[in-house]
Amino acid sequence: MATGADVRDILELGGVESENTGTINKKDIINSDKKKSKKSSETLTFKRPEGMHREVYALLYSDKKDAPPLLPSDTTQGYRTVKAKLGSKKVRPWKWMPFTNPARKDGAMFYHWRRAAEEGKDYPFARFNKTVQVPVYSEQEYQMYLHDDAWTKAETDHLFDLARRFDLRFVVIHDRYDHQQFKKRSVEDLKERYYHICAKLANIRAAPGTDLKIPVFDAGHERRRKEQLERLYNRTPEQVAEEEYLIQELRKIETRKKEREKRTQDLQKLITAADTTTEQRRAERKAPKKKLPQKKETEKPAVPETAGIKFPDFKSAGVTLRSQRMKLPSSVGQKKIKALEQMLMELGVDLNPMPTEEIVQMFNELRSDLVLLYELKQAFANCEYELQMLRHRYEALAKAGSIGPLSVEGTHPDGQAGLGIEEGKGDAKDQIIDVVGAPLTPNSVRRKVGGAEQGALRSPTQMP
Repeated sequence: MATGADVRDILELGGVESENTGTINKKDIINSDKKKSKKSSETLTFKRPEGMHREVYALLYSDKKDAPPLLPSDTTQGYRTVKAKLGSKKVRPWKWMPFTNPARKDGAMFYHWRRAAEEGKDYPFARFNKTVQVPVYSEQEYQMYLHDDAWTKAETDHLFDLARRFDLRFVVIHDRYDHQQFKKRSVEDLKERYYHICAKLANIRAAPGTDLKIPVFDAGHERRRKEQLERLYNRTPEQVAEEEYLIQELRKIETRKKEREKRTQDLQKLITAADTTTEQRRAERKAPKKKLPQKKETEKPAVPETAGIKFPDFKSAGVTLRSQRMKLPSSVGQKKIKALEQMLMELGVDLNPMPTEEIVQMFNELRSDLVLLYELKQAFANCEYELQMLRHRYEALAKAGSIGPLSVEGTHPDGQAGLGIEEGKGDAKDQIIDVVGAPLTPNSVRRKVGGAEQGALRSPTQMP
């Protein structure tokens, strides 16, 4: 039978007996190389600590336990075995030779190292010497086309000479301009004169029928731009704060204007829906009662979606109960449902009538009209409250003496009070800006809307 020593020998595990006792057996002699290689591999392997990135660990240790390199090296050949890659060709000779720079006009001679094969060639960086092509005019051209009473020929020549020297850097040209000999000019004046002459010469020398790209300089616009920048830079902190305040107020006014327009559109939709429903009822009453096919009976004129309640259609739903058509859709809120039930109870209408074809249709129309009436009264109450609030504010401003009396009584077509807000002057700036469509507070809106809803529930009008 195999003993524990045999199992350890098969698995190449170190024997406990040989390690504890100092005796050497046959197994130690045979497996001596394996033990050495195993010990060397164990000593050279390091385990990366948890939480340390692989790149950081590679900087600390390597397979040969070398120190991290101080400079980038070729990792394919190793850190200590890099060899110079020398070819079999001859080394190209270098020579200390003189050169001149074409950008310099003084003919200065310089020296540098270059390859011997490049001797006699031009300076390689001369291609970067780009100059601006400043036009040249003759005496005849100046007298015929370029003469200006505000500029003399000597002053014009001086301007073009500086333009060639400083490559159209007009700030430098203005700094080096001879203001003692000639009239004092601004940068805009120098630019205007230069580009005007360039445009004239281009028109004169151009061949007929060619498209020219004539440079145009607007001196007036440039002066206004710099003047505006100077004013902007010289603002006081009080002016900056006032400007920021006015910008914020302008944004508020625009937001309120959008809200007013949206409310006006919603109100117009409700009014259009009410008119459409009324005309439809009158047309149905005047039309003779005839038995029409079922498809034509269900066809109705287009009514806006906001008009009352839009009941679901059960045409392609298979077998359904007629009472399901009386079920209110989920788009109707709980508040409207409670108001609708209260209005039906005050009118003495059963909340769940017998669902015959005629009763279902008329009951749905009645509830849709009641919801439309509820929405119209609610919108009317909001408009009345806004009008009253604006009147109170106007009266307060009139008592303070900041604005004059009302020019027109009533309201404008957009639902706002006809107040003379534009006549306000003085220290009432904040109040005047606030009057232009000031938003309602949530609590005040809830109180007024709640009162309007109670009034709508107490006195429902009879529908046509």
